[in-house]
Order: sequence, then C-alpha cells, then structure tokens
Amino acid sequence: MSDIQSVMHENRVFTPSADFVKQANVSGMEAYQALCAEASKDYTGFWGRLARETLQWKKPFTKTLDDSNAPFYKWFEDGELNVSYNCLDAHLAASADKTAIIFEADDGVVTKINYRDLHARVCQFANGLKSRGIKKGDRVVIYMPMSIEAVVAMQGCARIGAIHSVVFGGFSSKSLHERITDAKASAVITADAQMRGGRTMPLKPAVDEALTLGGCESVHTVIVYQRAACDTAWDASNNIWWHDLVAGQESVCEPEWVGAEHPLFILYTSGSTGSPKGVQHSSAGYLLGAMISMQWVFDYKASDIFWCTADVGWITGHSYVAYGPLAMGGTQVIFEGVPTYPDAGRFWKMIQDHKVTTFYTAPTAIRSLIKLGGELPKQYDLSSLRLLGSVGEPINPEAWMWYYNTVGGARCPIVDTWWQTETGCHMIAPLPGAMPIKPGTCTLPLPGIMATIVNEAGDEVFDQHGGFLVIKKPFPSQIRTIWGDPERYKKGYFPEEMHGAYLAGDSAHRDEDGYFWIMGRIDDVLNVSGHRLGTMEIESALASNPLVAEAAIVGRPHEIKGEAVVAFVVLKGARPETPEKAREIAEILRNWVAKEIGPIAKPDEIRFGENLPKTRSGKIMRRLLRAIAKGEEITQDVSTLENPAILDQLKNAVR
Repeated sequence: MSDIQSVMHENRVFTPSADFVKQANVSGMEAYQALCAEASKDYTGFWGRLARETLQWKKPFTKTLDDSNAPFYKWFEDGELNVSYNCLDAHLAASADKTAIIFEADDGVVTKINYRDLHARVCQFANGLKSRGIKKGDRVVIYMPMSIEAVVAMQGCARIGAIHSVVFGGFSSKSLHERITDAKASAVITADAQMRGGRTMPLKPAVDEALTLGGCESVHTVIVYQRAACDTAWDASNNIWWHDLVAGQESVCEPEWVGAEHPLFILYTSGSTGSPKGVQHSSAGYLLGAMISMQWVFDYKASDIFWCTADVGWITGHSYVAYGPLAMGGTQVIFEGVPTYPDAGRFWKMIQDHKVTTFYTAPTAIRSLIKLGGELPKQYDLSSLRLLGSVGEPINPEAWMWYYNTVGGARCPIVDTWWQTETGCHMIAPLPGAMPIKPGTCTLPLPGIMATIVNEAGDEVFDQHGGFLVIKKPFPSQIRTIWGDPERYKKGYFPEEMHGAYLAGDSAHRDEDGYFWIMGRIDDVLNVSGHRLGTMEIESALASNPLVAEAAIVGRPHEIKGEAVVAFVVLKGARPETPEKAREIAEILRNWVAKEIGPIAKPDEIRFGENLPKTRSGKIMRRLLRAIAKGEEITQDVSTLENPAILDQLKNAVR
C-alpha cells in the first residue's frame, strides 16, 4: 500500500467568496486552524465543551471520555438525555410554528408539517408503541418508504428508548429476515407499499415473507402505514394499521431519559464476509457529530431550506434527514420519488419550487442527471442555492465541475464529504467558508478528527504516497460495537497492526497541501451508486442458485454508478456456448440476486467459465478477475495459479 501512487492530478482550486467567508460559521482558515489547535491541545476538553454547548442534557455528564476498555470507548457516559427531545421539544418554545419538513410525494403532492405538529405526531406514535408493549432497549425494525412517517417512526423509537434498525426499502425479504433475526426485533414498522416513478411497489409482502423464514419469534407486532391503499394480506394476531395504533393516543409523551451511551440505533452494512454487520451507535456522541457537522460542513443557518436526497435506510438519511436537520431546528425537504420522474428535471424543479438553499446528493445521481439532461438545470431558477454537497463515494473532477458550474452557477461551494456508516457523520470534508476547494478531494479532516495515512505496519506515510486511511484517536460519533459480535468489531476496525487507530477500510493519499484524496476500498466491498455491497453477500446469493457451482464478484469502474458489479460464474452444468444462451442464464441469475439481496446488487455483467483462477491452496485470485473485468492486460505474476489457462477463457467468455 505504501507504494501506491495517485494517477490523478488536479490543479484547479476554488476559493470561497469574501461574502461567503464573512457569513460562515467557521470563517476563514485561521478559524479552522484555531479549532484544530484547541482539539490538539486538549482533546477531551474540546469534545466536552462542544457536547455541553450543543446538546440539551437532562443530567449533565462529569466525565468526557472513558478509554479504559479500548476500543470500546464511552463518551459522556454518566450524562442523560433524549435524542427526540433534542430534535423536537428543544424548539417548541421559540419555533413551534416553523416548518420542520416539506414532503414532496412521488406524484408531486406537497405536505408541510411544523415542529408543533411533528412533535405531537411523534408523541402519539411513541405512545402507540408503548401500548404494544414496546419499551426501552427493545429493537424495532423499520422498513418504510421515504415519508414524514418514516421520520416519525425513528423519532418515536428514540423517544421511548427503543433501538431502531432501518432497512432500505429496496432490500429483499431475505435481507430483511437476516436483520430481524440478528437484532431479535420485537416489532416491524412498514407500509403497504411505496410509490416510485409512478409505480406502486408493495413492501408488506416482503415483511410477511421474512417472518415466515424462521427465527423471527421475537416479533410480536407489525405496524403498517397505509400509503397506497392497495390489497394487503393481514394477520390480525399481530398486524395493526398505523392509523389505528395512533387513534386516541395522547399528543404528549414524556421522553425516556437515557444514558449517553444508550444505543440509539443499529444500522446494518455490508461486510467483506457473507453476513451483514449491525453497526451500533450511541445516543449522545452520535447526535453531537450530526449537529456539529451540520454547523461546520453545511454552514447551517436558521433560514436554510436543507435537502439531503438520501433514503433513511442509509446512514446519510439517518444523520442528515432524521436527526441532524431536526436537531438544528431546521426546515428540510424530504422526497419520496426518483430524480427522473416524471422527467429528468425533477430535482431542479424541486429546488426551484421549495427554494432549497443546501442540496446534498450522491455522485451517482449527478452523473445520471448529466447524462439524461445536462442542460436541464439552466431551465430552472436555482438562485436560492448557496451550498452544494456530495456523498457516498469520491466525485470525479468533471462531474464536480458540472455540478459547480451548471447547478451552482459557479457561486456555491461544494462540500465533498468523506465518512462512513461507522463514523456516523462527516470526518473529512471542506468547511466551505474556511478553505479553498479542489475538484475530487474531500480536503481536510474536521477539527477533532485525527486522520492520517499509514502503511501495512501502521507507520505514517507522506509525500503523496498512498496507504490505509486511519483515525488515530476515538471520536464521539464513532461505532461502539458490532451488534452481538464485539470480536468482529475489534478485528475489523482496530487490528493490532494499526496500533489502536480506527481502520477505515479505504485507501487514500495526501497532496502537497495536505488534502486527502480517497482512492478506493481496501477490502472486498463494492461502492455501487453510493451503496456499500459486500462481494461475499452477492457470491453467496449466486452460489445458492441450483444452476451455480461457484461465483466470484469484483467491481469495475462505471461512469454513472461509480462501480459496476461483475460476476464470474461456474455453472454446475456445461457453460453456455452461444451468446443467446449466456444471456438467458445471466438474466435468470440477475433476477435471482435481486430476489435474494435486492435490485441494487444485480450483476451488470456475468461471465461464465469452467473454473475460476485459483492458487494451489484454493484461493481465488480476485486481482486477476478485476483486471479482466476492466479489460486490462494481466501483467501480474501468475506463477502461483493452479490453472493459468482459465484466464484466457474468462477474457473471451461468451456473454
């Protein structure tokens, strides 16, 4: 890793305007450097000050950091608070009538809700949960469309101290089942269907199927929001409609005051092994990270109309939809649909109509919109925008330039944010009023985030050499453990060779200005349209098909999705001889993966071979498969291969 050199050279630099710097929450590089110096001089004192100033505590903490059982760190442990109280009650005295959420449905219907009404709905739902016997510490799986109700469900759980686990609505019943059983959930909150691109897409059938797969005996309640009024199978023994649950419930619910380290949620993410891992986040440290990054990176102002396009099924939708904006008392847009329906101008029309000031989306969406209608933004009034953001994967410089010029009118800084499910909030990102920005780099770590780059031995590397991205000191918003598997947490994120540092799993290098450039994953996790997908999960799904003997998954660059999924498959029968037969079997397998995991995991390309390139010990040589998938010449040493002739077969495979 220490020998990796970046091949990207980007010399364009964009300095924030004097007007933007003047109004910024962190104004100028000196202000940024002063915060960094404060953190460097007194690390725990720095985070303790921020926690006292930012969060509302029922019982103030007296100890900032307990690192006596590293890496199982505890922050503000003896303090007590409630996350829902911080997001809702905290604003009622001064901003009860302020719009909290502007919800635009797939069909364009707009619903607005203020803080008073949102608070009442969360309290009614929380009381409804309690009426079903759900209590502090219980796990609740949420499988919902983007909606005000999804936020109410998350906030309602937080209000009573229940631990939520949101599952993306595009995942299959099998993926849902895995998460329900791992969390030993007491309840599932879902909807009859979701609306996307003018189509009704049922959700509850996946829940019903998941609950029949076994091991879900802990689930005693299924709450169903009636979104589409479609035919819905019903089990009266444990199903209840959302509207029946909240009917007659009080609109006041005293928050359950919990310890700072009480788990707020579990969010499952793909790992490099087959089983998904439940990332466990705390209450206080997580919320502090979400709020501080809203202030610093998004330069949040009370007058902002904030729009993060992420689904609540991902960490971005947790931190910058369900929690961060509400904790700041902000007004945000939530969108149910897709950016291309009814046409590719949907995003730009919404920015115009709702006067969005801060727009945060994924490079995948940006590249898709360039391809579908690169000139479309110019047909809309986007003058309300003052800040743009990018999330999910590194944004390539040319997409950055289009975003900057065409969407932002060459006046809006772009905050290209590097962070992870495990970090809870931004780790490396521009503070837009403080630092010059270069297309394609996430720039510098946030104050208090001690990031660096090391080699395999854990030693720091400099001079633009690539290596492993690590964070040297614990930080409040970080993962606390993997739910039910502390050993996996220790081995995966704090391996001994990293000397106590958090291993992010990404490779990176720094340029001459110290700016960080993310170069890709160092493990077998693909980044497809901003979604992290474990190769082992897809391989396992393919191998479970009766036609398949073995499969290997790699990624190759894709101009829209970031990475495309390429599958190398060995069938139990003969490999297909004709393109028509290859396409027929490939389609069967793609649909199989969609059913087993979800449509986002469907391979873009499937190549069939009689075997896979393996060493004599049986290890699949994935680096060779990556070269084949990219169409590159194989220059690596293949002397360790048991079957080198298989490489030519896979290169020329019928597909």
